[in-house]
Amino acid sequence: MRKSTTTTLSRMPITKARINLGQLAKRAHTNNEYFILEKDGIPVIGIMDADEMEEYLELRDPKVRAQIRQSTKDVHAGRTRPADALLQELAAGAAKAPRRRTK
Repeated sequence: MRKSTTTTLSRMPITKARINLGQLAKRAHTNNEYFILEKDGIPVIGIMDADEMEEYLELRDPKVRAQIRQSTKDVHAGRTRPADALLQELAAGAAKAPRRRTK
Protein backbone atom coordinates (compact mmCIF):
# COMPACT_ATOMS: atom_id res chain seq x y z
CA MET A 1 0.00 0.00 0.00
CA ARG A 2 1.39 3.40 -1.00
CA LYS A 3 1.62 6.24 1.51
CA SER A 4 0.03 9.59 0.77
CA THR A 5 2.29 12.62 0.27
CA THR A 6 -0.16 15.12 1.78
CA THR A 7 -0.23 15.77 5.49
CA THR A 8 -3.35 16.02 7.61
CA LEU A 9 -3.50 17.06 11.25
CA SER A 10 -6.63 16.25 13.23
CA ARG A 11 -7.52 16.99 16.84
CA MET A 12 -9.93 14.89 18.86
CA PRO A 13 -10.82 13.99 22.43
CA ILE A 14 -8.83 11.09 23.80
CA THR A 15 -12.07 9.24 24.61
CA LYS A 16 -13.11 9.29 20.93
CA ALA A 17 -9.61 8.19 19.89
CA ARG A 18 -9.76 5.23 22.25
CA ILE A 19 -12.88 3.94 20.49
CA ASN A 20 -11.30 4.38 17.03
CA LEU A 21 -7.65 3.59 17.85
CA GLY A 22 -7.22 0.90 15.18
CA GLN A 23 -8.59 3.18 12.49
CA LEU A 24 -6.37 6.08 13.64
CA ALA A 25 -3.29 3.85 13.58
CA LYS A 26 -4.09 2.71 10.05
CA ARG A 27 -4.69 6.27 8.85
CA ALA A 28 -1.45 7.49 10.45
CA HIS A 29 0.51 4.67 8.81
CA THR A 30 -1.04 4.64 5.33
CA ASN A 31 -2.21 8.23 4.81
CA ASN A 32 0.55 10.20 6.56
CA GLU A 33 -1.99 11.65 9.00
CA TYR A 34 -1.22 13.09 12.42
CA PHE A 35 -3.55 13.14 15.39
CA ILE A 36 -3.44 15.33 18.48
CA LEU A 37 -5.44 13.79 21.31
CA GLU A 38 -6.91 16.12 23.90
CA LYS A 39 -8.00 15.62 27.49
CA ASP A 40 -10.44 18.29 28.66
CA GLY A 41 -9.46 20.37 25.61
CA ILE A 42 -5.73 20.24 26.44
CA PRO A 43 -3.41 18.52 23.91
CA VAL A 44 -1.69 15.63 25.71
CA ILE A 45 -0.41 13.16 23.11
CA GLY A 46 0.13 12.72 19.38
CA ILE A 47 -0.16 9.79 17.00
CA MET A 48 2.11 9.44 13.96
CA ASP A 49 3.59 6.68 11.78
CA ALA A 50 6.21 4.57 13.59
CA ASP A 51 8.84 4.90 10.82
CA GLU A 52 8.53 8.66 10.90
CA MET A 53 8.78 8.67 14.68
CA GLU A 54 12.00 6.64 14.53
CA GLU A 55 13.45 9.14 12.03
CA TYR A 56 12.41 12.00 14.30
CA LEU A 57 14.08 10.38 17.31
CA GLU A 58 17.26 9.73 15.33
CA LEU A 59 17.42 13.39 14.35
CA ARG A 60 17.29 14.36 18.02
CA ASP A 61 20.60 12.48 18.52
CA PRO A 62 23.48 15.01 18.30
CA LYS A 63 25.76 12.44 16.64
CA VAL A 64 23.23 11.79 13.88
CA ARG A 65 22.68 15.52 13.35
CA ALA A 66 26.47 16.01 13.09
CA GLN A 67 26.71 13.25 10.47
CA ILE A 68 23.91 14.86 8.47
CA ARG A 69 25.63 18.28 8.64
CA GLN A 70 28.92 16.73 7.48
CA SER A 71 27.18 14.88 4.64
CA THR A 72 25.53 18.11 3.51
CA LYS A 73 28.92 19.86 3.51
CA ASP A 74 30.40 16.99 1.48
CA VAL A 75 27.63 17.25 -1.11
CA HIS A 76 28.06 21.02 -1.42
CA ALA A 77 31.82 20.59 -1.76
CA GLY A 78 31.38 18.02 -4.52
CA ARG A 79 32.74 15.12 -2.46
CA THR A 80 30.26 12.61 -3.84
CA ARG A 81 30.29 9.66 -6.21
CA PRO A 82 27.66 7.90 -8.28
CA ALA A 83 25.61 5.27 -6.49
CA ASP A 84 26.57 2.70 -9.15
CA ALA A 85 30.25 3.06 -8.21
CA LEU A 86 29.49 2.54 -4.53
CA LEU A 87 27.33 -0.51 -5.24
CA GLN A 88 30.07 -2.05 -7.40
CA GLU A 89 32.63 -1.43 -4.65
CA LEU A 90 30.38 -3.05 -2.06
CA ALA A 91 29.71 -6.03 -4.32
CA ALA A 92 33.44 -6.47 -4.96
CA GLY A 93 34.14 -6.34 -1.23
CA ALA A 94 31.46 -8.92 -0.53
CA ALA A 95 32.90 -11.23 -3.17
CA LYS A 96 36.36 -11.03 -1.58
CA ALA A 97 35.13 -11.64 1.96
CA PRO A 98 35.82 -15.14 3.27
CA ARG A 99 32.75 -17.35 3.52
CA ARG A 100 31.78 -18.60 6.98
CA ARG A 101 31.52 -22.31 7.46
CA THR A 102 28.25 -23.61 8.78
CA LYS A 103 28.04 -26.54 11.16
